[in-house]
Amino acid sequence: MKNYIKKIKYITSTIALMGTLLLQAQEITGTWTGELKLEDMTLEMNFNVEEVNGVYSSTFDVPIQGAMGIPIEKTEFNNLTLTIESEEYDLKYIGELSESQLKGTYTESGKDYVFNLIKTVKTLPGDTSLPSSDEELRGIAALETSSFKYTVEDFFEKPKLSTFRISPNGNYISFRRKDENGKNNVIVKNLKTNEEITAIYEKEDLVRAYFWKGNDRLIYLQDKGGNENYHLFGANPDGSNNVELTPYDKTMVELENVLQDDPNHMVVTMNKDNEELFEPFKININTGELEKLFENTDPKTPISDYIFDNDGVLRAYSKLKEGKYFENFFKNSETKEFEFRNKTDFDNNDLILAFDYTTKNPDDVYLVSNVESDKYEIYKYDMKTNKKLETVFKNDTYEIDNMVISSKNRNYEVDFYSYEGAKKTLVPVSKFYKKIYKRLAKEFGDKEISILSYDKNETKFIVHISSDKLRGIYYLYDLEKNTVEELANMLPHLDEKDLAEMKPISFTSRDGKTLHGYITLPKAALNGEQVPLILNPHGGPFGVRNSWTFNNEAQLFASRGYATLQINYRGSGGYGKAFQISGHKQIGRSMIEDLEDGVNFVIKNVWVDKDKVAVYGASYGGLATLQSLIKTPDMYICGVDYVGVSNLFSLLENFSGVRKSYIQWYKDRFYDPEVSEEHKIMTEVSPALNADKISQPLLVIQGANDPRVKIEQADQIVQNMRARGIHVPYMVKYDEGHGFAHEANRIELYETILGFFAQHLK
Repeated sequence: MKNYIKKIKYITSTIALMGTLLLQAQEITGTWTGELKLEDMTLEMNFNVEEVNGVYSSTFDVPIQGAMGIPIEKTEFNNLTLTIESEEYDLKYIGELSESQLKGTYTESGKDYVFNLIKTVKTLPGDTSLPSSDEELRGIAALETSSFKYTVEDFFEKPKLSTFRISPNGNYISFRRKDENGKNNVIVKNLKTNEEITAIYEKEDLVRAYFWKGNDRLIYLQDKGGNENYHLFGANPDGSNNVELTPYDKTMVELENVLQDDPNHMVVTMNKDNEELFEPFKININTGELEKLFENTDPKTPISDYIFDNDGVLRAYSKLKEGKYFENFFKNSETKEFEFRNKTDFDNNDLILAFDYTTKNPDDVYLVSNVESDKYEIYKYDMKTNKKLETVFKNDTYEIDNMVISSKNRNYEVDFYSYEGAKKTLVPVSKFYKKIYKRLAKEFGDKEISILSYDKNETKFIVHISSDKLRGIYYLYDLEKNTVEELANMLPHLDEKDLAEMKPISFTSRDGKTLHGYITLPKAALNGEQVPLILNPHGGPFGVRNSWTFNNEAQLFASRGYATLQINYRGSGGYGKAFQISGHKQIGRSMIEDLEDGVNFVIKNVWVDKDKVAVYGASYGGLATLQSLIKTPDMYICGVDYVGVSNLFSLLENFSGVRKSYIQWYKDRFYDPEVSEEHKIMTEVSPALNADKISQPLLVIQGANDPRVKIEQADQIVQNMRARGIHVPYMVKYDEGHGFAHEANRIELYETILGFFAQHLK
């Protein structure tokens, strides 16, 4: 009997203990939020704790930076104490649970901070009840049942080696190498010893860009979860002293002048002191120490552009007036005072490209301007006398694309100009560059040649070769040895013989405009078969254009038997001032008609099946997709809207921070809701307000952290169509912004799109 009683007591106590542990687990699981007070900012941070069968796991969020659901390696909860630790992010938190609070210490990079948390309900952007389940999206992807030589990964995986650069002394090359976890780390290789070292490890946030700053420092940019608030980081080539140089909340950094002759400083602009205004700072690339170079204090007339010379001296700036005009000022080289130069606007504008150091006059510059012409042209200009000296480059058909000037070593001579017509055209100028270009053209024929990086003595060059069928190959060109050495083929598994030609086309719109674009045809079409067509309008819409280049999407679609049509509709860049202006106030109207005219053009040329046409676009291209389904429903069998604008009123409301200055620009080019006639047009061409007219199958895709097209835009379309009983598959990624950048997300995106097209086009 005693043993029985003992057994009962043991069972009872065990049940009580388990109940206590279960209660504690329930108390600790969930989202814990607090304000972390660092030296120079206060940051909201969340820890999300889960428990499964007694095993704890956690993630953390930094909402203001758009970073959500970042996994943490170690999570423990014992004796009412929560321990969270991440070696990858160099952070640790220990907090004691007491009366629904966690009171503890947060440690990062060896520094301790008091950090107390309260339990909250975690919220994600948008309506979280709307996105389709992973199971549903996988089901759509599975609708593509055919087998093909190349997979989606073959087209959209990040290259194993990419982004090659050479150090100024020519002793090292750097590049990005993808590891087994899909992270693209930055590697530095000693060209003499071939020794390699990882200088920058890519973690949860992607390294968006990097470059050499002198021989002893690598500079790189990151944002949080695609929110486009880029911050500046620096690391030594051996990986040491890797620090964030601009750790400021709600701040966006833009590069202004690298200051090649100053090994320790750069000039950047930031909205650090006022989120609506960019101001220039000289920043120490080792410590992050700042020196403000000029004040920008008036949000009503903000300085929109700063021009620094090679020594980091501010020589000119432009003020934006009434959201539409520029008042341009320059610094008189004698008085050292800023003087008014001229007044321009968005359509008739000029910009200092570079200072002309080949003359004795310190006020001579190279100016790119379309004030007196339809196309931008480059001429030498005297800022002090405000006079044009001579035209140095112009093209009557296409806009100037670029001008490159040599370094001090060759007395700042012009190396080349370039412009973009059906293809990019490079015009060599200097004797030195003509020699290089002749050598490379002989080596690579009609491929596009780009020099990405070179050493200070201009003896070693990183060259990139590409075409419509070639993603790209990096080479090291040694001028002294006259050798060209292949460094890496970005997508070596894709055979050019298997890929489709991107063919330039032109046609006349219904109102007589000459329009240009590209058609990418699968092999079946070249053999005389009529194939399905995917109309792919570009984003922007103003100033952006399609180009002849390797296009992953078009090649993927061609490999599945679809033709892809890309049109540079009115308002697109590269064709001159009049062509851009012709797109003003034509969002959802004549811009859409240009797309329709392009579709009819290729149908008349018997390239495609007129009964199997889909439309797919991103950003403004998403609006064009939705509006096309509304305006001409009989032309399209289905559509895919990717981070697309659906409500022009909502888009205008999203102008905040530094973007507020451009509200008038939007009103002048899109529509002004305060003008009754334009308010009516905005309503008519906002797809979310006319979703009742969409009857074709639609797939919607959105990045939750998108700062340009908020997730509510996509939500509106999905809500409105589902309210009518039309189910719309809806893919949302909570670690993406305006377009998917993470490799796994992109692969899933295109597998789903292919399944959707297979369902409706085959």
